[in-house]
Amino acid sequence: MEIKEIDKNNTDTLEQLKAMLVYAFPHAYADCADEEVETLISDDRILLGAFDNDMLLGFIGAIPQYDLTGWELHPIIVKKEQRYLGIGTALLKALEDTIAKKGGITIYLGTDDEFYKTSLSNTDLYEDLYDKIKNIKNIGKHPYEFYEKNGYKITGVIPDANGLGKPDIIMAKRIRKLQDENK
Repeated sequence: MEIKEIDKNNTDTLEQLKAMLVYAFPHAYADCADEEVETLISDDRILLGAFDNDMLLGFIGAIPQYDLTGWELHPIIVKKEQRYLGIGTALLKALEDTIAKKGGITIYLGTDDEFYKTSLSNTDLYEDLYDKIKNIKNIGKHPYEFYEKNGYKITGVIPDANGLGKPDIIMAKRIRKLQDENK
């Protein structure tokens, strides 16, 4: 497996990327995958892929925010049959390294709970919010645990972001040490 920047002119790779978007998030991209691919390959963004020869196994992207110090991870997708093999972790590490080289300090993301896969869904998060975050439970293979295993922390939630009882879980990770800033 090789992780490298996605060639924005390679139509075969972009078709694979589009198919992965639609498969992973049909509710979001079934009717607008072409537009999303165009957005993902914008010059200001980072887009990395995990390849086995010419086959795209997964990809990860990031959007610069807060000048270049904060970056939003969007999206990360690994083919279903390639999951749990370390590809997602390798993509995440490559993205972190790439962003750090550009001067980035923090990566953040929103990981939606649209399908009631955590204890934060289907409840009123305006009551006892911090206790609910502290005691979060994964009840349906929600990816927040993947990010936690890779050093990301839940920094908040947006209650009802995706409809009543469907929050967006906000996570972040500092990729440079505090003392690096003071040198």
